[in-house]
Amino acid sequence: MRKTTTISAAALTLACALAVAGCGGSGGSGGKGGGDKAVASVEPQKKGGAVLDEPFEKPDLTLTDTHGEKYDLIDKTKGKPVLLYFGYTHCPDICPLTMSNIAVARSKLTAKQKKQLKVVFVTSDPKRDDPKELGSWLRGQDPSFIGLTGDFDTIQAGARTVGVSIEPSYKKKNGDVVSTHGAQLLAFSPKDDKAHVLYTQGNTTPEILEKELPAIIKGENP
Repeated sequence: MRKTTTISAAALTLACALAVAGCGGSGGSGGKGGGDKAVASVEPQKKGGAVLDEPFEKPDLTLTDTHGEKYDLIDKTKGKPVLLYFGYTHCPDICPLTMSNIAVARSKLTAKQKKQLKVVFVTSDPKRDDPKELGSWLRGQDPSFIGLTGDFDTIQAGARTVGVSIEPSYKKKNGDVVSTHGAQLLAFSPKDDKAHVLYTQGNTTPEILEKELPAIIKGENP
C-alpha cells in the first residue's frame, strides 16, 4: 500500500479555492454548449487522493433526481461508499473527463463492489440541468450514476459544507456562458458516512481510481 498524504481539510480547501484555472474554450469536445467557459478550482496533489485529517460530514441535501423524484442524499446513501462531485453537463472538459474516468475505473470493479459504490453528480448549473438533461448526459457516462438538481442556493450551501465553491452561471455579451465550480471529488466512507479522501484535478485518472476505490469501498483509506 502506498504512503498516503494526510492534509487538513481547511488547508486543502483554501488551496483549491486559491488555485483557479480556466478549463475549456468554445466548442470543447467534452461539453455540449458551444460557447461555454468553465472555471474550476484545482490544486494537483501527489499521486492519489489526499487523506483528510478532518473528515467532511455528508451534505444535508434533498434534491431532485433524474427521474423527477426527491432524493435525500444522507438517507439514500447511508452506510454506502460514495463518490460526490459538483459540476454541470455543459462543461467543456473537466466534468466529462472526471466522470468518464470514474466510469472507466468502476468498470474494473467486481460485481459486488459496483453494487456497493454510489457515484453522485450534483449539478452546479440547475437552470440548464433539469432532470431530463442531467439524466441523458449521465447515461452517456454510466447509467448507474446518480444525478441531482434543484435550487441553486441549496446546492451552493451544500457544496460549501464540503469545501467546494460554486458560483451562478452567467452569460457574457458575446454569448459565452461562464460557470465557476470546484473540481474536488470527495470519497465518503461506508463506516461513518464522512469524506476521508479528496481528489483534485489530475488525481482522478482511471489508473489511480481503479487502484484506490476497492479500499474506499471497504471503508479504508487508500
